[in-house]
Amino acid sequence: MSNKPSRPSSASEKVRAASSGGRSNTMWLWIGLGVLVVVIGVVAIIAGRSSDSGSADGGRTSPSGGTVVPDGDPDDPTVTVTGADLPQLPESGADPASGEAIPTIAGETFDGSGMTIAPGGGPQLIFVVAHWCPHCRAEVPRLQEWLDDNGMPSDVRLSAIATANDPTRVNYPAGAWLRREGWSVPTMIDDSDQAAALAVGTSGYPFFVAVDASGKVVVRGSGELTMDQVGQLVEAARTGIAPT
Repeated sequence: MSNKPSRPSSASEKVRAASSGGRSNTMWLWIGLGVLVVVIGVVAIIAGRSSDSGSADGGRTSPSGGTVVPDGDPDDPTVTVTGADLPQLPESGADPASGEAIPTIAGETFDGSGMTIAPGGGPQLIFVVAHWCPHCRAEVPRLQEWLDDNGMPSDVRLSAIATANDPTRVNYPAGAWLRREGWSVPTMIDDSDQAAALAVGTSGYPFFVAVDASGKVVVRGSGELTMDQVGQLVEAARTGIAPT
């Protein structure tokens, strides 16, 4: 073995070696970035499809203590109303339905399971929403955030009616929309005649009906509400006294 030190590389050789190594490193860097972009794209597509369908979220436990509405969007739901429809809420003046019992509304939720909204069984608050209504689309996430922060009322039953379902209008279907919002209020899907919404005298969307323990209307309202007002509706159902 020679004890002589190896001959140092010339300046030009060093430059060539450095340049060659740089090209190799750069090539692998670009390959790595390309693979990363492809992976991110695939994940985004999968996430987008899941978000569009909403099916991945159905039935999960909600921070509110309830359960997110189940998977599914029936094409031809059935609704049966027993008893007289409540009169429609007028734009002004006294509510003609105040003190009247709500009818019994039998229908189904998004997975086809039976669901009934009926008088009796304790105080309740009913929401009526439409998937294409801009006010509903603004109100639903606020309501859900309020429920997530405060929990589902222990002594007031909440239920909802998804009505005016129309595949030609935006944000269809209703079930996918509500699942994306994490909506945890048990929800009945209305039929093509909007029988469930008409049964409670819906005059606009969103619509609210506070019902006392005996099943009688305490107060109804339409349009976007503040969460303080929603709290007042819950209290109205609980006490049977309309807010002043």
